[in-house]
Amino acid sequence: MASLPDGANLATLTIPGTHDSGAQHEPAAGIAQTQNLTFVDQLSAGVRYFDVRCRNFDDQFLIYHGSIDQSQTYDDVLAAMYSFLDAHPKETIIISVKEELDAQGATMSFEQVFDNYVALHPERWYLGATVPALGDVRGKLVLLRRFEALASPLGIAGPPTVWADNATFTITDDDATLRIEDNYIVTDDSVKWTYVTSLFGEARASSDPATLYLAYTSGYQTIMSLPNIPSVSDTINAMVDSFLADPANAHVHLGIAVMDFVTAARVHAVLSTN
Repeated sequence: MASLPDGANLATLTIPGTHDSGAQHEPAAGIAQTQNLTFVDQLSAGVRYFDVRCRNFDDQFLIYHGSIDQSQTYDDVLAAMYSFLDAHPKETIIISVKEELDAQGATMSFEQVFDNYVALHPERWYLGATVPALGDVRGKLVLLRRFEALASPLGIAGPPTVWADNATFTITDDDATLRIEDNYIVTDDSVKWTYVTSLFGEARASSDPATLYLAYTSGYQTIMSLPNIPSVSDTINAMVDSFLADPANAHVHLGIAVMDFVTAARVHAVLSTN
């Protein structure tokens, strides 16, 4: 983002992102891992939207995918992001923080624990409810909140009470609009791809700086009663590559592409549409 103008609103940019950004571990092949790259590697590759899923465990955040512990702490994640922004102060990171799984051994609410993390480095964060211009948030983390909170404003809000399940949907308030494709239970990869390209098309046709478009290209099919993530990502990622290679899709606004198993080459192809 360093080369983009300060006046560019984040909602008008095409931004590469990762779904379940910390999910690298699984007890059985295919059921939980969504990324091969670490947070550090994703940042180096050009990822700028991160889907970070935290469990409140003894008043600290641990990274989980569903019920599966990912052997990482939120402290690890923030350290990687802060270090990256120190080295690249003209960049910006959008961080979606989701409460994942019920709390265990906690005496504080998820919001209170989150606030404690922010309080350590408040200058690092943009917690406004509106989608900001790039120049206002260089060197900062922009919060997209996916947990319940009493404080207002606290980030661009998409809490679980309004985040629809397995759907394409809109979240609207007085400050910002989120238009989201998150059809993750997949029975037919071609139908999933139609959902993705439909959202891309909406983003392409829009120049509204108050509407943030997010296309989750991620999902899973059920095989022998178990979720299988590569059964979707292998097909959809190839479709993404072909889509981005088509000259008809050069330099078009796609919103935020939230992907499983990103590669540096795919991230750069997404970025090149700006």
